[in-house]
Amino acid sequence: MLTADAPLGKDKARFLCVVPNPAGRFPCARHGEVGLEEAYTLATRVREVIDEDKDTVKRPIIAIVDVKSQAYGRREETAAIFLAAAAAADAYGSARLAGHPVVALVVGHALSAAFLAHGYQANRILAFDDHGVIIHAMDKEAAARIMRRSVESLEELGKTIAPLSYDIRDYAKLGLLYKLLHVENPEHPSQPEIQTVQNELIAAIDDARNSPVDLRSRLESTGALEMRKASILTRTMLAAQWAEIGH
Repeated sequence: MLTADAPLGKDKARFLCVVPNPAGRFPCARHGEVGLEEAYTLATRVREVIDEDKDTVKRPIIAIVDVKSQAYGRREETAAIFLAAAAAADAYGSARLAGHPVVALVVGHALSAAFLAHGYQANRILAFDDHGVIIHAMDKEAAARIMRRSVESLEELGKTIAPLSYDIRDYAKLGLLYKLLHVENPEHPSQPEIQTVQNELIAAIDDARNSPVDLRSRLESTGALEMRKASILTRTMLAAQWAEIGH
């Protein structure tokens, strides 16, 4: 788990990233997973920013995301990893609602509850347009087992059903991303590409500051209006039912 405060445009932003730790105390969280320590540390570092900026300009929070999954293990379940992950998600959400521009930059995997804990509460989500970048509820092999299909069959389904696809460009069609960033080689970016990514982060921060602090943009975007019609209709009907109950 890495934390750094660094200049970004006219701001000083807090950067957060979960990284592999071969010497970690918990074996199930040594390869970049979000475990107990990682989740609680994320929550702590985000809430530090909320507390420190309570009476001043709300600095940006940048979540650099490459997380394979939450840490699955008996120790983690016994110690309530769901509470740790919820603490991280709540911290990010609280920061966003308090006026901090929260931006997630997906540079690798963003899978399962790990992404929910680290990045998904962001005002704006950016991702590299690269075959190694995946945003999904679970990895491909696990999804195939759940659906009782082969991986090859799942890949075929993904060609016609966007939510089942593991292609980041298909994910972008759902309207959840703020922008896809084109970098020729993310492992070895050129200096102009680094500058472009920084500029895009700054633009996302400015856009977040000039927009509502909730996540309505994910339902009002062009992609969402086209690809998530059923989800939007369901939410509308549920809201109407809750309104009736309230009266």
